[in-house]
Amino acid sequence: MSRSLKKGPYVDAKLLKKIGNLKVGDKTIVKTWARASTITPEMIGFTFGVHNGKEHIPVFIIEDMVGHKLGEFSPTRKFVRHGGKMQQELEKK
Repeated sequence: MSRSLKKGPYVDAKLLKKIGNLKVGDKTIVKTWARASTITPEMIGFTFGVHNGKEHIPVFIIEDMVGHKLGEFSPTRKFVRHGGKMQQELEKK
């Protein structure tokens, strides 16, 4: 369910403050735990370290990402592989 248009998109205040201190094209990684923050046009060109529960995944923001959430680009689950006899046979080859 989307957020009310009256309220506007949710963007973490601390995150906006950190971006305001940086210059455009700055290569520093801005670490954040705010996965629910919406990506705004002011964030384009910056790299964010989005926390996935274990580590910070670097996410470089481009124009196509505007309107999405930061957490969408930092997966929280790691696919290892499917098991079973068929998988073992494939690995032997």
